[in-house]
Amino acid sequence: MTTHVFEPDGGIDADRWPDVAAVPRCSPVRQAIARAIVLRALRRLPLRVRLGDAEEFGARGPLLVVRAPDAFLRRIAVGGLIGFGESYLAEEWDADDLVGVLGVLARHAATLVPAPLQRLRGLWAPRQPDAQRNTLTGARANVHRHYDLSNDLFALFLDETLSYSSAVFDRSRGSWRELPAAQRRKIDRLLDLCGVTEGSKVLEIGTGWGELAIRAAARGAVVHSVTLSAEQRELARERVRAAGFADRVRVELCDYRQVTGRYDAVVSVEMIEAVGAEYWPAYFRALETLLAPGGRVALQAITMPHDRMRASADTHTWIQKYIFPGGLIPSLRAIEETAAAHTSLRVTAREGYGSHYAETLRLWRERFAQQAAYVDELGFDATFRRMWTFYLAYSEAGFRSGYLDVQQIQLSGGPS
Repeated sequence: MTTHVFEPDGGIDADRWPDVAAVPRCSPVRQAIARAIVLRALRRLPLRVRLGDAEEFGARGPLLVVRAPDAFLRRIAVGGLIGFGESYLAEEWDADDLVGVLGVLARHAATLVPAPLQRLRGLWAPRQPDAQRNTLTGARANVHRHYDLSNDLFALFLDETLSYSSAVFDRSRGSWRELPAAQRRKIDRLLDLCGVTEGSKVLEIGTGWGELAIRAAARGAVVHSVTLSAEQRELARERVRAAGFADRVRVELCDYRQVTGRYDAVVSVEMIEAVGAEYWPAYFRALETLLAPGGRVALQAITMPHDRMRASADTHTWIQKYIFPGGLIPSLRAIEETAAAHTSLRVTAREGYGSHYAETLRLWRERFAQQAAYVDELGFDATFRRMWTFYLAYSEAGFRSGYLDVQQIQLSGGPS
């Protein structure tokens, strides 16, 4: 049973956001333990913290302002990091430099919770719900929740290429004007990595909105692109037709496990994160089976440290609950070991671009903030805008802190 104890300006739609609108009940003992752990962690971090009107500590770093300390601590006591994120959505805490605050937390993620409690993580951390497993039906439902929100929504903050993955800039700080070229640079490097040329038969797993398929077709390739998003498929088909490549590109609503045939090149951009660890072996076996002799695979994958991946692999996270249900970011080691254990594919080249993703996310976040009125016109409320802002800032902080990286990976081997 829950009770509402904090009402932000304008209120929250309890039907759309039940776990944000209501603060969970929590026993005094559990809340006292959470308070001790949270305050101990915050005092050790390079943060300035203001707890309501009663307490302020920390002499350096970005400022974390907790407007409703009781609700903030109760949410963390019950929901851990999910509660921390929901507390932000409920406007119970804020920060002028949100990326800065989240970056500090990301850099110290391994030590925020005392070691004895870390070892007991399985007892207190929420587990991933079975409903979000990436079965054939579950994967489609998970993709639908994010990518079928609205093509118009994504168009508000993405550049003209509609690329929803890390760009590769030619300098350390990107600009909105440079973003389309940086996205095409990313795509061209992936196509080079798997040797796409005139006459290549290419499979793309995860269509996005069609930019990679269009650029591969412009090289003279024949492209089969598969997606689980109906919204993406329709717009990708329109963009392919407008580019004059309808005879070279086929976009299909299809799971990667259901694709047949052999391809000279297989490309998959930031799709492995949605596969789920349970299905990584099936994913790599599909890559191997679909690859023609002598062909190559090019992946772009977000990665995280192996020990952190293992620690969070079975945990239900805020990102999974609100943004990407069923997903898990792999480590580079997990990619290498899974491919080696289940296929003849091996990582033969790779390059990291983590700082480039931080810049890409900064540009998306700034653009999204500028489009607030248009987001409202599409029917998304203020809580959604706050959620999306937190998601983009949370992700940017992960890359700026080095907690996350993004890799372009070449896999070779496969059938002979």
